Amino acid sequence: MPSATSAFQSKLPKVGTTIFTHMSKLAEDYKAINLAQGFPEFDCSPDLQKLVDKYIKQGKNQYAPMAGVLALREAIAQKVFEATSTEYHPVNEITITSGATEALYVAISTVVNRGDEVIIFEPAYDSYVPAIEMNGGLPVFVTLDPQYEYIDWEIVNSKVTEKTKAIIINTPHNPTGKVWTATDLKQLDLLVEKHDLFVISDEVYEHIIFDGLQHISAASIPSLAARTFLCGSFGKTFHTTGWKVGYCLSPKEFTAEFRKIHQYMVFSVITPFQFAIAEFLKEPEHYLSLSSFYETKRNIFNNAIKDTGLTLKPSEGSFFQNVCYENLSDEHDLALAERLTKEAGVASIPISSFYDQPSDFRVLRFCFAKNNDTLLRAGELLNKVIW
Repeated sequence: MPSATSAFQSKLPKVGTTIFTHMSKLAEDYKAINLAQGFPEFDCSPDLQKLVDKYIKQGKNQYAPMAGVLALREAIAQKVFEATSTEYHPVNEITITSGATEALYVAISTVVNRGDEVIIFEPAYDSYVPAIEMNGGLPVFVTLDPQYEYIDWEIVNSKVTEKTKAIIINTPHNPTGKVWTATDLKQLDLLVEKHDLFVISDEVYEHIIFDGLQHISAASIPSLAARTFLCGSFGKTFHTTGWKVGYCLSPKEFTAEFRKIHQYMVFSVITPFQFAIAEFLKEPEHYLSLSSFYETKRNIFNNAIKDTGLTLKPSEGSFFQNVCYENLSDEHDLALAERLTKEAGVASIPISSFYDQPSDFRVLRFCFAKNNDTLLRAGELLNKVIW
């Protein structure tokens, strides 16, 4: 069909189909085990399902308040206070969003204007850059090895210019599984105070941390919290990625501007699910047990692939494990990911997809948020690969 106008111009000319869609489609086509896209294979708690049913039957099926159901905002405030000792007012400092991705997009839209620069640590979750560019901003990259041990804060500081407006952080980190340390957060605090920057903190994997490590939230440092939009999600926490219930915490004046945009994007989020999650949060064990649950799965997967020749540093958090194959193959990571999907029957994500410029570290990302027998079967298949 011919175009109705010749004036059409893409706002995201460099953006195509995401690697997650591509690899998941390939897994479907070749009937491969999908360890590519980051979603749990198992269902959420039956108790949580019963709560959703309860509130649907109670008639909680119309628009929720634009800022979110107050009971859920109060539950989030309590949870964050218990973890960080920082108080967020549920009325004017907490907003329920359609997943963390909406929270991130709206937070970026709230602070970024045309010509503003935003610092991003890469490899990076793929929604950050399009959100910056849609608002006329310019991403500035701090490039890290996908198995990085530490952040060089002198390099980060060198990236700041008079145009820098914000910095985006992600801990626990997708795709590396790295958990930021107290030193990292203190260095960040010093940096943003020195240069008067906003912080957008992606903490969706906050309850999935391994080996005795601790999640240190941006909310735990008062001076940092005062500059931060903290974005979270219940999708990863309660195995409900399809529900798209997230939230953003920020100071009162930030929240007022955040909601101006949020109300015209989605207005409100699915009502009965908010009531259900609010009640479910009354039992902290529902999320405090997540670390041991996923650490077991990480260990099962890592043990299943230990004889493949792949090199790995055990993930510190999230539900992703990176593996390096540089001693086995010279293939580009996308080519290898596609070949493993077609020939071995296991789909993964090439790490180069998380970088702005093509960078081949010969690393693949696997998701271990799957049933144990799926992880064991994937290990069997990977052990049969002829490199």
